Amino acid sequence: MPHTQEWKVRLYLFEEEDRTKARAVLDTGTTELTGHGAAHRNPADKDVPEIGDELAAGRALYDLGRQLVEVADRDIEGMNPPVDTRSAGPSSGWPMADDGPAR
Repeated sequence: MPHTQEWKVRLYLFEEEDRTKARAVLDTGTTELTGHGAAHRNPADKDVPEIGDELAAGRALYDLGRQLVEVADRDIEGMNPPVDTRSAGPSSGWPMADDGPAR
């Protein structure tokens, strides 16, 4: 069954002296999640605002992604009967991709 959705992400960046903060807001139409990230420039480093923006934005998006996976895990757990804890396996039916950090 085909399924198409459009989710909107708004990314806000704030600079204050040597610190950049980012807020990423995901709106699914039924749910809104907010991720936060920050970057701090060492005063001895060259002032390149784009680097702080990239780091803070990336961290906010990473936080948002982590929250989204947690919501999906809770949704999956709510749909399935209790699992026998003696059988080892992932907590959800979707294994984690190799390109992300192991948890």
